[in-house]
Amino acid sequence: MRVAGILATLLTLAAASAWAVEDAARVAFVGDVMRAETAGTGRLAAHGGDPLAQVRRLLSDADLRVANFESSAGTKGKPDPEKPFSFRTAQSALIGFASVFEAAGLANNHAGDFGREDFVETLTALRKAGATTFGGGKDPSEAHRAAIFERHGVRIALLGYLDFFPRWFSAAPGKPGVAWLDEDQAALDIAQARADGADVVVVIPHWGTEHEPRANVRQRRIARALLDVGADAVIGGHPHVVQDYEIYQGKPIVYSLGNFVFDGFEEEDNVTGWALFANFDKKGVSSIMTRVVRMDANGSPAPEPSKAGPCWQRGEADMSVCKKP
Repeated sequence: MRVAGILATLLTLAAASAWAVEDAARVAFVGDVMRAETAGTGRLAAHGGDPLAQVRRLLSDADLRVANFESSAGTKGKPDPEKPFSFRTAQSALIGFASVFEAAGLANNHAGDFGREDFVETLTALRKAGATTFGGGKDPSEAHRAAIFERHGVRIALLGYLDFFPRWFSAAPGKPGVAWLDEDQAALDIAQARADGADVVVVIPHWGTEHEPRANVRQRRIARALLDVGADAVIGGHPHVVQDYEIYQGKPIVYSLGNFVFDGFEEEDNVTGWALFANFDKKGVSSIMTRVVRMDANGSPAPEPSKAGPCWQRGEADMSVCKKP
């Protein structure tokens, strides 16, 4: 009996640490996270609530968690008068964000809502809270530099790009801003990430047509071009809905993960998003699994077990719908 008990304990420990082995890492990617002070999620956080409370467990077994930070988090500047919405997250809310997401993508159309000086403050505030930023920087070199994380012996590079107005907020010499999606520059960035020791390179573009469930021709062409020049996966966002997906040359493309934390929407496709779990080894992406989440009136997500997103294993020609959890 004692031997049986020891064996049972060992099996339990092995199952619990299935991803805690060399040369295998699990990374969670989510779409747009917007926690502006004027939004429901921002007000919830201001009153001591946790907009991520119902998804912390879902994301907890990933070795790295990545989100698009769809907001400013500075205190300077004025709202962009050309935009219908300008988002600003209270810096006090960043600790809650960074307690879940170690990586914050800034290549989006709201990072510059309050100007360049405010954007620099946003960079500093996110980093101080504990999140590593990518897709934006104090100059073009920093904006286009991959964020590289090592998990269980696998070095994973993240590159973020904006492919949606305002173009003026792209980083330029002497001007902080976001990384603009230029195919030639992206090819150089991917090559540099490899030179810096990355085993896996994931490109995260902010692109596409809002509320459109299928990727457009431009998205498809660029995604394939990015894989052709060395990226291992393309995982996009911005349209406020999930979009279609495909396998190209044995590599996955997910065109949009949809919203993850975002209020102000009522349509079902706008309040439904995906949490994507990608398993990486030194050869690239070995598998993908998604879990569907649904946002409440405050924009806070919770798992939606009645729905399913795409799954895939290396060697399969196409993605298929996951079995419901």
